[in-house]
Amino acid sequence: MKYFSLNHNSQDVSFLDAVRKGLAPDRGLYFPNEIPKLPEVFYNNIKKFSNHDIAFQVIKPFVGDDIPVDSLRKIVEDTLNFDFPIVPITETMATLELFQGPTLAFKDVGARFMARCLSYANEVKKTDKLTILVATSGDTGGAVADGFYKVEGIQVVILYPKGKVSEIQEKQLTTLGENITAIEVNGTFDDCQDMVKSAFIDADLIQSMPLTSANSINIARWLSQMFYYFIAFKNRITPDKKLAVSVPSGNFGNICAGLVAKEMGLPIDQFIASTNINDTVPDYLNSGTYSPKKSKPTLSNAMDVGDPSNFIRIQKLFNNDIFKLKKILKGYHYTDSQTKKAIKEIYEISGYIADPHGAIGYLGLKEFLESTSDAYQGLFFETAHPIKFVETVENTLKTSIEVPERLKGILNRKKESVSIQTYEQLKSFLLES
Repeated sequence: MKYFSLNHNSQDVSFLDAVRKGLAPDRGLYFPNEIPKLPEVFYNNIKKFSNHDIAFQVIKPFVGDDIPVDSLRKIVEDTLNFDFPIVPITETMATLELFQGPTLAFKDVGARFMARCLSYANEVKKTDKLTILVATSGDTGGAVADGFYKVEGIQVVILYPKGKVSEIQEKQLTTLGENITAIEVNGTFDDCQDMVKSAFIDADLIQSMPLTSANSINIARWLSQMFYYFIAFKNRITPDKKLAVSVPSGNFGNICAGLVAKEMGLPIDQFIASTNINDTVPDYLNSGTYSPKKSKPTLSNAMDVGDPSNFIRIQKLFNNDIFKLKKILKGYHYTDSQTKKAIKEIYEISGYIADPHGAIGYLGLKEFLESTSDAYQGLFFETAHPIKFVETVENTLKTSIEVPERLKGILNRKKESVSIQTYEQLKSFLLES
């Protein structure tokens, strides 16, 4: 499998080369030359396969010969060492819990898969030391920090917006030390993302150090998110009904991976992009005009993205045909007050405690199901454990959330970060370090 730049001004590269580069030299996102189809017999017999077998079959065509079969199987097994439970909420709606990994966020899958691919490249191909530069609006930072912690030959620098991530999220990315450095930016997530993009086109930096990104612009982070769509289809509660999936969406890598899975033949009938007031994509689906906006802070901070990087991949997948896209993808957006109301509604209906992102996924699914007369099984993604938004959830529900054991250890650790305000400060820090 080869990967080309969506800016169409760089040479095609192999899987591992694309992973190491992150962005193409022309600053375009990499995209596979083809989307392979899996045979119908695979889907007909999917319940017979383990999660590891499913993930291996899904990702193998995208990796090609870059990683041997045995090594790739080991990478998949190490990545998926936790479950993805489906929890019923109503007769027609359930949630897929994606927060059972080490940092309690859906991004554990992509971060762990990418880290292990790069670790293989370092060990076997003896590649140069690599600096990973990543912007986070919440959960990406913690997942990347955990996934790459103490990986030899890799230095990780994480940019996050000051005062705009939860306390637990901040602890997860600022307390590890070793090869992990946290940069606290006086600005928004979009400012962090702009700094990362600026670094990748800075000739001085590029000549001084190999750089890549662990955001979902990286194909290893992005494509491996397909795994849990296939696992969800395997474990769906009512196989006789059409399946609709609602994805809390920020940078749109997650739902883009789901759309690639569908292109591979996975029988998901409807996708719902559920956002907060950062509604660039729902607005596009409604108006036909794509107009990026400055991001606004919300309770669902991991979705505070005004110019989602991955949407260009979705447009490519559908050849910029908005009418074709709208047949498969619906988009809805919700306010903080609606989010809190949904958290309360879910709890009253089922006793289930959702985080703000999952609550928005619930709202999008609910709105879609109420708009159609077809019989669907609805699934919304719960992308983070509610403990990561403990103040919002506990104040809304007037109840307490138990801290998971694997989080208790970090709460008393000392925060260590570097504060910056401008790109030049970031550049100076990288060159000096």
